Amino acid sequence: MTRMPPRTNLGGARTAASRGVSFSSSPVLKVKMPAWRSRVVLFVLFMAFFALVARALWLQGISTEFLQKQGASRYARTLELPSTRGKILDRNGQVLASSVPVRAIWGIPDDMQAAPKEKLQELAKLLNMKESDLNKRMNSDRGFVYLKRQVELETADKILALGIPGVATRKEYKRFYPEGEAMSHVVGFTNVEDIGQEGMELGAQNMLAGVNGSRRVIKDRLGRIVEDIEAIREPHDGKDLTLSIDSKIQYIAFSELKAAVERTEAKAGGIVVLDVKTGEVLALANLPTYNPNNRSVLTGAQLRNRVLTDTFEPGSTLKPFTVALALDTKRVKPETQFQTAPGKMKIGTATIGDSHAHGILTVAEIIKQSSNIGTAQIALGMPPQAMWEMFTTVGFGQQPKIGFPGAVAGRVRPYKSWRPIEQATMSYGHGISVSLIQLAHAYMIFARNGDMVPLSFQKVTHTPIGTRVISEKTAQQMRDMLESVVSPTGTAPRAQVAGYRVGGKTGTAYKIQGGKYVHQYIASFAGIAPMSNPRIIVAVMLDEPSKGSHFGGIAAGPVFASVTANVLRALNISPDSSVTDIIIPKEVVEEDAG
Repeated sequence: MTRMPPRTNLGGARTAASRGVSFSSSPVLKVKMPAWRSRVVLFVLFMAFFALVARALWLQGISTEFLQKQGASRYARTLELPSTRGKILDRNGQVLASSVPVRAIWGIPDDMQAAPKEKLQELAKLLNMKESDLNKRMNSDRGFVYLKRQVELETADKILALGIPGVATRKEYKRFYPEGEAMSHVVGFTNVEDIGQEGMELGAQNMLAGVNGSRRVIKDRLGRIVEDIEAIREPHDGKDLTLSIDSKIQYIAFSELKAAVERTEAKAGGIVVLDVKTGEVLALANLPTYNPNNRSVLTGAQLRNRVLTDTFEPGSTLKPFTVALALDTKRVKPETQFQTAPGKMKIGTATIGDSHAHGILTVAEIIKQSSNIGTAQIALGMPPQAMWEMFTTVGFGQQPKIGFPGAVAGRVRPYKSWRPIEQATMSYGHGISVSLIQLAHAYMIFARNGDMVPLSFQKVTHTPIGTRVISEKTAQQMRDMLESVVSPTGTAPRAQVAGYRVGGKTGTAYKIQGGKYVHQYIASFAGIAPMSNPRIIVAVMLDEPSKGSHFGGIAAGPVFASVTANVLRALNISPDSSVTDIIIPKEVVEEDAG
C-alpha cells in the first residue's frame, strides 16, 4: 500500500492573506524592540539636523566677513604705489640729488624650482650673483623673497624676458647724485628703502620723503592682474629741498682742499665757506670723501663730516676773540703796549712762551705777530666769567642749530674751575675745543660789524636779523688787525689775494690723544674777504700735515687764498685793492705751536 506525503495548510495562509492580514504582522515575523531605543535614534537624528542648521547659520551669518576675507586673500591683492622722493637742489636750481626709476626683482621659491637650470644660470648672471647665492634664496621656506633690489630697468626687462616661473618685478626708486664725491658730505645718501642715512638726506628726511599709495586689485593664480578694484590711498611725492650751497663754490673749495691735502700729505682736511650777509653755507667739503653713487667700499673715515663732527684746539685763531673782548670792555686800546720779553712767561709752576722774543708789542702787534705771552697778559687782566661769556656767546661749547645731523658742541669748561694758567692758555686757543664750522661762524662778529646771524644749510629768502656781540668800532678795529696778519710782515703772507683786501688768523695746535698732547698738529686758517665790505668767511683745517711746514700760515693759508680768489670772482665781487703783486718774505714769522 502506497503511503501519501503529509499535507500542508497552504490554503489557510492564502485564506489569512485574503482576509487583510499584513505580512509584517505575522506572529512569526514580529520582533519586539524596546521603546527607549527608538527614542535615542530619533534624538540623534534630531541633534544632527540641529547641528547642520547651526553650522549653516554660523557660516552664512556670523562668519560671513571672515570667510569673505579668506576667499579674497586667494585672489585679491593690495599693490603699493611708490611715491617719488623730493629732489635736492643747490641755490641756483642745479640738481644735487634725484630719484630715478628702477626695479626690485622678487620671486616665489616654490615656483622657481620648476625653471630650467640654464635659465637660472642666466638669471644669476643678470643679477650679478653667484649661483650658490641664488640657490640659497630659492631654497628659502618663505613664500616670497627679494632676489635683488634697485636693478636697472634694462636689466629688469631682460630678466622678465627669461620667463622664469615665479619671478616678477616691483617698481621702486634709486637716488642719483650728479656731483659725486665733491658734494657727498653735504647731500649724504639714502639706503635701499629710500630713507636718508647721512647729510641733508637724513636731516630733511621728513620733508623729502613722500607717502606711498596703495591700490586693491584681483590677480589670477599666475599673478596677473585681471581686475582693478579701487584706490585705497593716492601716493604723495616728497617736497624738493633747495640748499644754500653753490655748486660752483663747492667745486672750488673741494678741489683746492684736495690739492692741499695731497701737497702736505695731511691725514684729512676740511673747509667751509659762509655768506656774511645771510649766514648761508655756500660750500662745505671734507677729505677723505666717498662717491655716494657707489658705496660698495665705505669706511668710517670717509663718512666723517669733519667740518661738523670733529673738534680740535683752535690755537691762535682764538686770539682775536680775547683781544676783541678786552677792546670792547675798554680794558685796552689797539696801541696799548705789553712787554713780552724775554719770550717766556711763568704762571704758577707752568711756563708759556712765544716762538720768538718780540719785546714790547702793542695790542695790534700781538695779533699781527701772534704772541701767546701778549694774549695771555691781556686775558689775565679780565675776569674768567667775561671770557667764558664771550666764548659761549659766539657759539663755542654750544651745539649748532643748523638742521644738520651730527653737529657737535665742542668743549668750554665752566669758568669757576679755571686756574690762571688755564685762563691764559684758553686765551690763545688751548684747553678749549671747537669744530671748524663753529670757528667760521664765530668770525662773523668781525665781518658783520659786531653781530652774528644763524647759519643755514637751506637757501635764505629773507635777510636775517643779527644778534649784537661786540660794538661796530671793536669789529672794525679787529678787521684792521686781521688784515695786518696777511701782510708781508705778518704770520700769513701766503694768505694774500691779488686785487682784494683780505684778513684772517692762523692757527697751529698740538693734537690730543689719550688725554695728552702729542707731536702731531692741526693747521688752520680762518679769514674774511673783502675787508672793505665783507662778503665771505673761509675757514680751513688740515689734520696732521706731514710734508713741508705744519704751521697754519704755510699749510692752510694758501688754501684760503686760492679759494677766496676764485669765490670772489665767481660772485662777481669787484676788487678793492690795487695790489696785484704778492710779496712773501723768505723768512716768515709763524705763531707758536705750544
